Formats: sequence, structure tokens, C-alpha cells
Amino acid sequence: MSLRILHEEPYITIAYDYLNDWLYVDWIGDQDLTSVQTGCLMMLQFLKTERCRKVLNDNRRVTSMWADAAEWGGYEWFPAMADGGLEYFAWVYSPNVYSRLSTDLTLQHTTRPVILTFDNIDTASSWLKQML
Repeated sequence: MSLRILHEEPYITIAYDYLNDWLYVDWIGDQDLTSVQTGCLMMLQFLKTERCRKVLNDNRRVTSMWADAAEWGGYEWFPAMADGGLEYFAWVYSPNVYSRLSTDLTLQHTTRPVILTFDNIDTASSWLKQML
């Protein structure tokens, strides 16, 4: 990945991968409603600024459950991302079982854009590259 850091906080790094033309988002540590909403809204802002159609969302370093943000993410944020131009979202699971459950719960409330989950970042990247 060839990344330009757009925003960095202790709990999230948002970067633009200029070779692949997507946002790369690395979530770090414990997450809660506030951190998820704040990070997601920043992601929406950068999606529009960079005119991206794809996101590689990396949860490998997430260490907690954040299910209280699941409905908001599914019903409000993902539709806003789709309206902002997002077409494909590759979501790399955390090894933390509770974080994985939070991801799955969010997806139960989501109908768009196209979202696939992965256990491996290389597989997620390969899928995202194929989406034209």
C-alpha cells in the first residue's frame, strides 16, 4: 500500500491509498459508540474529499465490542457513505470475537453499499482491486 495519512487519532488512522484509489482505515484498540461515530463521520468526510468509491476497513487491531453503534452504522452511516459515492467496502474482521459480533450486527442493518467481510487483509485487498 502507498498511503497518505489523512487523519490520525489513538483509536483510528485514515489514509488514502493512491495506488489503489481507496481509503484505508485502521481501527485501533477499544471502540465505543463515540469513537465509532466520530471515526465513521471522518471517514465519510474523506471519502467525499478524495472522491473514493472503495474502502478497506481494517479491524484487526480492534479489541472490544462496539455493538451500541451497530444500528447507527447500518441505518444511518452506510447509507450516507453510499450517497457520498461509496460502492465497495471490504471489512477485515478483528480476531476479537465480540468485535466480530459487532461487525455482523451492523451488517444485519445494512443494505448498501456492497460490503464483504474477510479474515485476511490480503484477500480483502484482492477482492477490492477486482471491483471496477
